[in-house]
Amino acid sequence: MKSIVQRHSSNPIITPNMVKPTQGNFKVDGVFNAGVTRFNDETILLLRVAESVITENEDIVGVPVFVKEDEHYQLQVVYYDKRRDSKVYDFSDSRTIRRRSDHKVVHLTSISHFRLARSKNGIDFHIEDRSFLLPESQYETWGIEDPRITKIDNSYYITYSAVSEYGVATAMIKTDDFKDYERLGIIFVPENKDVSIFPEKINGYYYAYHRPVPKEIGNANIWVSKSKDLINWSQHEHLLSVSKDGWENGRIGGGGPSVKTEKGWLHIYHAADKNDRYCLGAILTDIDNPGRIIAKTQYPIMIPEASYEKDGFFGNVVFTCGILLEEDLVKIYYGASDEVIGLAEVLLKDIYEVLEK
Repeated sequence: MKSIVQRHSSNPIITPNMVKPTQGNFKVDGVFNAGVTRFNDETILLLRVAESVITENEDIVGVPVFVKEDEHYQLQVVYYDKRRDSKVYDFSDSRTIRRRSDHKVVHLTSISHFRLARSKNGIDFHIEDRSFLLPESQYETWGIEDPRITKIDNSYYITYSAVSEYGVATAMIKTDDFKDYERLGIIFVPENKDVSIFPEKINGYYYAYHRPVPKEIGNANIWVSKSKDLINWSQHEHLLSVSKDGWENGRIGGGGPSVKTEKGWLHIYHAADKNDRYCLGAILTDIDNPGRIIAKTQYPIMIPEASYEKDGFFGNVVFTCGILLEEDLVKIYYGASDEVIGLAEVLLKDIYEVLEK
């Protein structure tokens, strides 16, 4: 089983060493899971940039967190000493610190924000040094992650994961020019993520795919919801489940916003197996009812194959937050190993051939 996509020869097209840290004592661990759109004559990537604190002693862990000071949220660093704190906290996972008594995550060891990257050819990107969006509320104190961009009329709506001690929620902002933006608040409460909005109203409603995460009963599956105003979502219905075995038997979630084709809405989604290998699949849904699946790939269209996909900060991962459909070519911008960004391309007809009713 191999990917049907073609990886660009310049992959990875964006790496951590291409991104300037926000401050001198930080390092960029990963730049990945970018939202994508076209704006004027450019391809825009909204990058997730994950940073951690540089410490000289390997037993010292610096935790970046946003704290409210004088009505604003400022970045601070909390330090843990493994030698002193290991009886109370588990440091075995480099990404998190867990409390031993109940295994709850009490801190992330890195924090993410968003950075803009622009390109004339969709391959060579200029990355802005200034952050486009930083955490700025009590629901974002642990960072903001995995942006997805939907253009509706002349505005761009960006959904993203807002992470804090309250859990992982989904927030949204709106921009018309990628300079200024309006915060629209939380649109899905914890734990819910992988939210992608359709680019037009369908029979009087906006549609969104999302992925709630049940804790005791059920699995992490994809759901579909409707809204009149993009803020208040209702009429939630189950769309797609994990499989009993195989490449999507762990959890599944949406990718970037769906694109309109002559045969229906095409959606590229991600799935992980029980060994945490992330692959990409595709579904085709009814043009008048995105809650009805017409066809689905039984096997992934993309699996981790390249070295930068199999080895990295969190290996064996390909994950997309955005695709572009240019005539008959699907361009998939994807995060690899939670560390770098790659570009893969596949003809629309080739996806049609592997979709099964």
